[in-house]
Amino acid sequence: MSAGSKRHISGLLLLDKASGLSSNQALQIAKRIFSAHKAGHTGTLDPMATGLLPICFGEATKFSSALLGADKTYEATLRLGYMSTTGDAEGEISIAAGMEPQCVDLTWEKIEAVRKSFIGVITQVPPMYSAIKHRGKPMYTFARAGVEIERQPRAITVHDLSIEAYHGNEMRIRVTCGSGTYVRTLAEDLGRALGCGGAYLTALCRSALDGFHLPQAHTLPALEAMSPSQRDSCLLPADSLLGSFPAVMVDSAAALSLLQGRAIPSSHLAGESLSPGRQVRLYDKAQRFLGLGEISTEGYISPKRLIRFEQSL
Repeated sequence: MSAGSKRHISGLLLLDKASGLSSNQALQIAKRIFSAHKAGHTGTLDPMATGLLPICFGEATKFSSALLGADKTYEATLRLGYMSTTGDAEGEISIAAGMEPQCVDLTWEKIEAVRKSFIGVITQVPPMYSAIKHRGKPMYTFARAGVEIERQPRAITVHDLSIEAYHGNEMRIRVTCGSGTYVRTLAEDLGRALGCGGAYLTALCRSALDGFHLPQAHTLPALEAMSPSQRDSCLLPADSLLGSFPAVMVDSAAALSLLQGRAIPSSHLAGESLSPGRQVRLYDKAQRFLGLGEISTEGYISPKRLIRFEQSL
């Protein structure tokens, strides 16, 4: 393959992002390593954060949105009694209001009571340093200009919060949460609830996303050192993004209809009852993944997002 040529490869790469790289920088490096024609990631990690960053190549990019609302698990280290303008170690650090350096002294009874209060559906005010749009611009553009925008509290879900270690003004936590949760803000709120005036993140790692876990992921240096065939073997199939969707197998005639954009009768559900609006994974008799379909109110399976094949079935 000549230098600079791009490959039309498809699949899912579980990347272990290093600290200091933006998600887009990590994406562009992975895209170069694989000489991929098309690539995208499934949700950003802050530059300081490390851990699981799924990257989609080729046809897999059609299904990247499937992970946007997925539950995530983070390992975080908090510095109690201090605040950061960005909520993490990259901002300007100051002592939290009403606190003195190194004065944090918490009992495990206090920590446990506060920990339990953060589990479930809680409210959170999104940080200024976020990509949430205000008047068409990301909030962080206003924050960098020193402009404070009023933000409304949002409901988020914390499925689990555990205290992994606590010593002095440092605390390590593990949190499993739903979509839209800002761990930086969670750290600040946790610090306030503990009576420390606040806290900020000194380290953050995403260790799980939906059914994917960090031990499955590969670092950029490791990928660089592999042969092309070894790298390609690291890619998961596109349908691995859709494990929560029911699978439907169709015959050749139905598969051809779907790939031509036509709906097929839901008799192909083989007795499984699915409500209208439910999306399903579609496969042919050779177990080849065709894409996503949706159950219509008229009792049909309509094609939604389909894999592009070089040759017809």
